[in-house]
Amino acid sequence: MICNVCGTKEATIHLTEVMNGQMSEVHICESCAEEKGTEFKTYFNFGDLLAGVPGIEGLMEGVGKKTPLVCKDCGMTYEEFGKSGRLGCAECYQAFQKPLVALIKQVQRANYHVGKKPSRIAKDVRNVHDLRQLQEKLRKSIQMEQFEEAARLRDAIKQAEEKTKKGKKTKDE
Repeated sequence: MICNVCGTKEATIHLTEVMNGQMSEVHICESCAEEKGTEFKTYFNFGDLLAGVPGIEGLMEGVGKKTPLVCKDCGMTYEEFGKSGRLGCAECYQAFQKPLVALIKQVQRANYHVGKKPSRIAKDVRNVHDLRQLQEKLRKSIQMEQFEEAARLRDAIKQAEEKTKKGKKTKDE
C-alpha cells in the first residue's frame, strides 16, 4: 500500500476511522507521519496485550509461586516475562513451556498457528486457501494415525475440489 500523503513510499501506518457509519482509511509512511508531528507506534507491547486478556492473572498467579520458574540460560523468571511480555532467549520457550502453552491457548484459542487470511478476499482465493488447510490437516491426521478424522477430511477435500471446479466452469462460460 502506498502512502496517501507523499504517494511514493510504502505505507506502514494504517488508520481506520468509523464516524456515523462511514468508514474511512488513511495509509501513511513513517516519514510523513513524523513530518506531521504525529507519533505512531509501529509495534505493540506484548505485555500490554497480555494485560488486557481476561483471566490472565489466574494463569500467571499459579505459576512459579512455590518454586519460581527461571531460565537456566539467561536467568529470566516467568514473573519478569509476565511484566515485559518478552522472553529473554530461545531457551525460555523450553523453561516456561507449560505456562506458555496455557497462555497461548488463552490468547489464540489454539496452541498452533491456524493461518491468516484477509477478511475481504476473493472467493476463489479463499477456496484455495481453505483447500490447502484441509490438505495439511489430512497430512497431520495420517501421520498421527487418526484415520477416521483423515477419512472425514478426505471427503471434505473432495467437496472443496468440486466447488473449485464448478466455480471455474461458471467463470469460463
